[in-house]
Amino acid sequence: MTISHYGFRLCAVAVVTAISVFHAFQGPASAASMAVELACASDFYTYCSKHDPDSEGARRCMDANGNNLSKRCVNALVRAGEVSKSEVDRRAARSK
Repeated sequence: MTISHYGFRLCAVAVVTAISVFHAFQGPASAASMAVELACASDFYTYCSKHDPDSEGARRCMDANGNNLSKRCVNALVRAGEVSKSEVDRRAARSK
């Protein structure tokens, strides 16, 4: 296997994983859900990878790590209606 082939496979695996990782955040499949999956994939791996992505444990873990999530992830969650802007603001104020 060449390095470029390995790199392509690694990228393909990452994309497929990112697509499937956040089904716990989804209702019906939508563009908003895909945006959340892509924006939050690294946060999931950093904080919650011990959980099955489709589990309630993953959802609780992401919620518990809300103050640690990247701005990109939080913004995607707000746009998708998974969390309200007022909840984000409330948590931010409480953590100061």
